[in-house]
Parts: sequence; structure tokens; C-alpha cells
Amino acid sequence: MIRLYFIGFIILIGAIASNALAAKVQCKTWYDFLQGMLETFTFWNQVRLKDIIWLFFIYPFLLGLSTHIGNLLYQKIF
Repeated sequence: MIRLYFIGFIILIGAIASNALAAKVQCKTWYDFLQGMLETFTFWNQVRLKDIIWLFFIYPFLLGLSTHIGNLLYQKIF
């Protein structure tokens, strides 16, 4: 159970860092994406290819990478 908590904490740190990176490179986050879909019908005109690549490929990869890093750290520490 401690292992899952530890890895979850590392994933949270990775998600926060990824969202900061998304803001830095001016890509939409999942919050922006879902808010836009709920607010306006012309939302898809505002979504760029860069946003789609970020949300569906790079962001999940970074979260998976943070899971892997969290597991490696847990094995080294405990």
C-alpha cells in the first residue's frame, strides 16, 4: 500500500510539472480542453494539432514515465 501511495505521489508531481510545461509551450491542458468543449460549439476551431499531440501522446507518455520513475525510486529507497 505504501508503494502505491509513493508512486501516486510521484505521478502527481509529474502531472503538476507536465501542466507547467504545457503552459510554458502554450498547449491546452485537459482542464482547458474540457472547459472549452462545454462552453462553446466553436471550440474545435481553437484546438491546434500541437494541442492534440500534447494531450493524447506526450502528456500520457510523461505520466507513464513518472510512474516508471516512481517505481524505480521506490525500489531504490525501500
